Amino acid sequence: MLAGLGFGLAVMVRSADPADRLGRLRPDELAAELENLSVDGQRLQDEAGGLRATQSAIADGARGDADIDRARQEADALAVLAGTSPATGPGVTLTINDPRGTVEAWILVDALQELRDAGAEAIELSGVRVVASTYIVDAPGGGMTVDGGQVAAPYVMRAIGDAHTLAQAMRIPGGVLDTVATRDGAQAEVANSERIEIRALRTVPSPRFARPAD
Repeated sequence: MLAGLGFGLAVMVRSADPADRLGRLRPDELAAELENLSVDGQRLQDEAGGLRATQSAIADGARGDADIDRARQEADALAVLAGTSPATGPGVTLTINDPRGTVEAWILVDALQELRDAGAEAIELSGVRVVASTYIVDAPGGGMTVDGGQVAAPYVMRAIGDAHTLAQAMRIPGGVLDTVATRDGAQAEVANSERIEIRALRTVPSPRFARPAD
């Protein structure tokens, strides 16, 4: 018990040492001690402020990086839709054989529209990138004119999107496959694929009259 009491007293003495030491200091020594404590406190405040500034800068940088990544993703998506960037993904390939020239342009237009309605995100028709302004007309002497270029059978459409949904859109009763089957000698088939690559690109013309609004 005495040993325990002795330990307690020793702890109490050691705990009291700083106060005793300050109590024994002369006024000038005490003033110097307080000045040192004030300087140390200011230094810690400055360091804390610097750390808060660093933390804020890191947070701002992270938000900036996220904004840059989001803008880049949106630009990539717009480039795919505009046809100015290659695209790859799951989808379908629609092949229309027309050895006798009985398939008319409106059938291909319907096929494009059905693919778009089914969620196709990128389409290529026989090497021509399909965009919102794409037009298809019957060409004199056979074949089709697609955006001013001549296209001959077999007509091959590649579309990127949900493969199952796109294929079902082609196979609906009265849809593209049924319509092509009514044309003499023509035949159409659709094939699903886990990876479709669309490499054909479009150039975006410069606007002649339109300007960005303020």
